Amino acid sequence: VVQEVLYERAHAPAEVQVCPQCGTPLRSKGFLPRQLTTLLGVLRWERRVQRCPKQCHLGQVAPLDTALGLAPYQKTSVEVKQLACAFVVFVPFETASALLKRAIGLTISPAAIWGWVQTFGQRAMAGLNKELAALALGQTPEVEPLAATLADLPLLVGADGVMVPFRPEKESPKGRTAWREIKVGILARLKRYTNRAGQEVSRLERRRLVAVLGDIDALSPRLWWEALRQDVLTAKVVAWVSDGGRGFWRLFRERFEGQGLGILDFYHAAQNLWKATRSWLDGRTSRAHDWFGKVRHQLRHGEENAVLAELKTTLALNELPAGARHTLQNVYNYLLAHSAHINYKKFKELGLPLGSGMVESACKWLIQQRFKGVGMRWSEDGFNHLLHLRLAWVNDRFDALFLPEASPNV
Repeated sequence: VVQEVLYERAHAPAEVQVCPQCGTPLRSKGFLPRQLTTLLGVLRWERRVQRCPKQCHLGQVAPLDTALGLAPYQKTSVEVKQLACAFVVFVPFETASALLKRAIGLTISPAAIWGWVQTFGQRAMAGLNKELAALALGQTPEVEPLAATLADLPLLVGADGVMVPFRPEKESPKGRTAWREIKVGILARLKRYTNRAGQEVSRLERRRLVAVLGDIDALSPRLWWEALRQDVLTAKVVAWVSDGGRGFWRLFRERFEGQGLGILDFYHAAQNLWKATRSWLDGRTSRAHDWFGKVRHQLRHGEENAVLAELKTTLALNELPAGARHTLQNVYNYLLAHSAHINYKKFKELGLPLGSGMVESACKWLIQQRFKGVGMRWSEDGFNHLLHLRLAWVNDRFDALFLPEASPNV
C-alpha cells in the first residue's frame, strides 16, 4: 500500500523547479529507483529526477525526496534509526541488532547501529555545547514546563563520581585498561505520600540527570544549566545532598549555597565517626561499639554540637596515641567544617533525605549498568555519544534528537 501511494505521488503533476544557482527551469531526466529500509520493511519505488540544463554543480534533484524529508544517499528511515538507538541505550550493539530483527524483521548490523549512535550522540552533544556557550554569555535557558503540584515540592540536587574502563589508546583495544571518573549530577522533586500500609514514604518526581567525562569544573556549568531549566531560582526548598568530596562541596558553594540547604550524607559522616572510634578504642571492643553508638545517635537526633564537644574532649586526653590523635583531629575538623550540613534532626523534620542514595542510584543506572559490562572498554568518542543518548532518554528529550534539523536542548 505504501509503495502504491509513493508511485501515485511520484507520477502526479508537479510544479517546475528552478535551479537555485542560475534560476533556469530544471529539466526532467525521467524516473530513477529509490529504496529505503523502514519499520514496514524495505520499500522500493521510482520517482522523477531533474537536472539543470546549464550543468550547474547541483546534482540530481528529486522533489518527492524533498517532500518526504529524505536526504541524498539515505538508505534507512529515521524511525528505524530511532528505534535502534533506543535499544542500544539499554543493551549492547549486538543485542540491539538481534532485537531489531525480532521486532521488525530487519537485519541491521551492529556496525550500522554504532554509526547512528555516533551521529545522534554528536547531535545531542552539539546542542548541549550550544546551550552552555549561551549560558556563559549570560543567557539563561528556558524553564522546562512544570506542573503546579510539582513546583511546590522540594528540589533535591546531588552529585557523585563513578569509574569507567577506557581504552588506553584512541584507535586500539590493546594495552592495560585506563579507569577514568565520570561526574554525575541529579535534580529531582521530592514527593511524599502515604502507601497502602499507612507509612509515609518519599518518591522522586521529574528526575533529570547530567554527566560528564571530566572534572568538577566541567560538571558545574552542566548541572547549573539543568538547575535553571528546573526553575531552581523560584523553588520553595532547594537541598544539596552529597558525600564529603571537597570538589562537590565547592560546587555547592559556588552554585547552590545561596539557593538552599546543604546536607552531608549521614552515613558518610557516621562512617568517619567509626573511623575515629576504631583508631582510638579498637573497633573490636564493646567500649568502642558503645561509644560509637552513643555519638552516632547524638548526631542523628540533633546533638551534633555534643558530638563535636565529645571529640574535642577526647583530643585533650594526654594518653591518646599519636596515630589516634591524628585520626580524631581529622574527623573533628571534617565535622566542624560541615557543622551547617549535619543538623539531621532539622532536615528530617523538613522531610528531606539524610543520605545521598538518589545520586548513587543514578550512577548505577546511568553508568554502571550500561558502561561496565564484562569485557567492556570504551573509546572517548564512543562513550560520550552513547552517554548523551542515555541522558536524553532519562531526561525525556530523546525523541527531539530525531526531528529534522533538530537542535534540541539536551
